[in-house]
Parts: sequence; C-alpha cells; structure tokens
Amino acid sequence: MTTFPTAQAVRTTPEGLLWEPSERWVRGRKGEVTVVDSRHPVLVWEPGVPVPLYAFPRAEVREDLLRPAKNPPTGTHTGSRIFYDLDADGELVENAAWTFPAEDLAGHIAFEWFRRVGRGLDHWYEEEEEIFVHPRDPHKRVDAIPSSRHLVVEIDGTVVADTHRPVLLFETGLPTRYYVPREDVRLDLLEATDHHTGCPYKGTASYWSWRGTAEVPPNLVWSYPDPLPAVGAVRGLLAFYNEAVEITLDGERIERPVTHFTRALSEQPRT
Repeated sequence: MTTFPTAQAVRTTPEGLLWEPSERWVRGRKGEVTVVDSRHPVLVWEPGVPVPLYAFPRAEVREDLLRPAKNPPTGTHTGSRIFYDLDADGELVENAAWTFPAEDLAGHIAFEWFRRVGRGLDHWYEEEEEIFVHPRDPHKRVDAIPSSRHLVVEIDGTVVADTHRPVLLFETGLPTRYYVPREDVRLDLLEATDHHTGCPYKGTASYWSWRGTAEVPPNLVWSYPDPLPAVGAVRGLLAFYNEAVEITLDGERIERPVTHFTRALSEQPRT
C-alpha cells in the first residue's frame, strides 16, 4: 500500500526551520549555465518568512562553480555560517548559495533567486514550467472565480470602478482581491506607471496610480496582461489594493485589511 504525504510530512528542526521533500524536478540556471538539476529538492520555510525556498542535495548541484564566500553575511538565513560565491556564465555572484546549520539539512545547498533578492540564479524551472520570484508553496491555493456580485471601488470619495461581473481571487493568507473589467473602471482617473512585480502563482503585473490629489499611495491598481493559466480568468482585468481604497460588495462596505502590503504601500515614494 502506498502512503501519500500529508501536511504531517512537514518537519521542524531545532533551529525553527520547516521542511519537506518535494517530488518536482527543479532546475536553476545562471545565464546559460545549469547550476542545479535536482529530482530530490527539499522545500524549506525559514522562521518569519511567508514563502518557501529550495535546498538541494550536493550531488545535484554544480559544486565546481561554487567558491567559499569572501564576505559571508554570517547570521542570516537562520544562523547559517557557510556561504558560497557563484562563478558562472562569466560572472561572480557573491553569497549566491549557502548551507543551513540544521542537522536535518546537512548535505543540502540553498540558492538565492535573482528576481526576489537581486542576486543568485536568474532562471528556475519546475518540470518544464519557468517559476518566478520564489518556489510555489504546496500548501497554498490561488483560485480565480467569476462572480455576478455588485462591486464598487472608491478613492477619496470618487467611484473609480462599478461592476456586476468581477472576478474574485482567493489566495491563501491574503484578503480576497477583486478584479474588474476595464470597461467598468474609470481609466481616465488612473495613470500607468513603469512599476512591475512578479508572482509565481499569477505572473507579471503592470500598475497604475491615482491621478487625483488625495493622499493615497502610488501603484495601488494592477493587472496581469498575460497571467499564468491557473488564473487565466483575471487576464486584463484591474484590481485595487483593499488596504488603500474603499470597497463595497453587495451594498456592504468591506473593512480595510492590514497586511504586509499595508506597510509596503506606505513606504513607496510619491512622485
């Protein structure tokens, strides 16, 4: 009889790391050089970090491309002390990899992801699909569901969106996001910016800011022009940060949530 892994397959180390084996085939590249080619990756969650990362058996890593770090950031990554610089594709990347101090993860090497921290490997693949920013969390769901509920979005007392055909996006650990067809949004009140973000579940987002004089953060509206297939229903639709606008759903005002985006929005420079 085959026993399938469940949430109890997640293990905890004395250092506070959570980890579990993954059955996905994972590759990581720096430029044109494949640095990681692993069929036995391990997902690791560090204390206080909401998204996982991968660690790989040494035998599935190009260790010949790693050099002892010249300036290791000792104490980061849950007390890690052993860091490596990566020499690949004609470039030396400082502190691109490290080992965790946990005994359970001895013999494994973890890597930074360039699109998350600005250094490390720049292309990652699970099976044949490229993954951006960070690994997908197997305990997290993202569902985009068309609806006929009446949604109204206001900024500083002005109605900027009014629709009976929103798409509701439910993502584990985040407030519901409401995506609105462009025809139901006052685009004349918004101004496109050059800001973009990446999400391993949804794709690459483009942003708009409010044209008015109200004290609202920039880049508070976004859209996925070419979303990943799992959330194809939000293609081209616009969403607003619940944390920064007033949303009324079926006549009921929704309380503004407080999330890690609340602080990030407040820290964005205003132009």
